Amino acid sequence: MSYSIGAVAERMGLPTSTLRYYDKEGLLPDVGRTDSGLRVFDEGDLQSLRMIECLKKSGLSIKDIKQFMDWCQEGDATIEKRRAMFYERRRAVQQEMDQLQHTLDVIEYKCWFYDTAVEKGSTEAVRSIPSEELPPRMRRLKEEL
Repeated sequence: MSYSIGAVAERMGLPTSTLRYYDKEGLLPDVGRTDSGLRVFDEGDLQSLRMIECLKKSGLSIKDIKQFMDWCQEGDATIEKRRAMFYERRRAVQQEMDQLQHTLDVIEYKCWFYDTAVEKGSTEAVRSIPSEELPPRMRRLKEEL
């Protein structure tokens, strides 16, 4: 099945300008063209776009995504390079997730803190709660902050 650039943009939730940019940068080396020069995408291109978007969300630069796509074109000779790249991406994403989890923990503590302050009528009343009376998770976060 083939798709126009507009259909792919709608399906992928991307602007057509992004698809043109990816093509121009060589990220989609197999995109076909009609006789009049219009891009024609197939299922393989959609699969490539899903991978490109995943790698972008993982923090990989367009230059590095291009390198990955080139490695894919080179075949099995680059398996080790591709594997190493994905292990690095996994490490980087896990580190980012850990940082975000810590941020979420602090926000949850502050939600609890202000919910309790509203209930008790003051922030000082919450601050004066003995640590041993706090829920265990809030105790740990209070100590961190």
